[in-house]
Amino acid sequence: MIPIMSKSEAAAHVDSARIRQGRTWTELAEHLGTPLVWTTAALLGQHPMSTEQARSVCDLLGLGDDVAESLALQPGRSTPAEVMADPTIYRFTEALSVYGPALKALVHEEFGDGIMSAINFRVDIARRPDPDGDRVAITLDGKFLDYRW
Repeated sequence: MIPIMSKSEAAAHVDSARIRQGRTWTELAEHLGTPLVWTTAALLGQHPMSTEQARSVCDLLGLGDDVAESLALQPGRSTPAEVMADPTIYRFTEALSVYGPALKALVHEEFGDGIMSAINFRVDIARRPDPDGDRVAITLDGKFLDYRW
């Protein structure tokens, strides 16, 4: 029996097909009718897709059932060290290291003792023009979960 393709291998097939066909992540999200950041994360192996979603995007990209099968699996959510060392990803880590304690304090001041859910979560990215150079605007929108019993 042939083992199921790993999510990272499936992601490499998706990204290669996307690049070779000149498609954008936005086009793939629009094709599926799903949010851009969620779709990109799912196609990179960080979320499971429904069987229908996986089959649809694989049909669009000319990829086989082996890729679709992997895309529909539950992921093991982790990030390899070499990915974390990428300058773009490292800057996100750096920003949260610097601003995380302040954001935590402000969340607790505004909402009380609790957390922002990363399960019931929305994330968006946008380009914002600025005279000093375009800005990256990222919105993290999570449901507040109170720690109180």
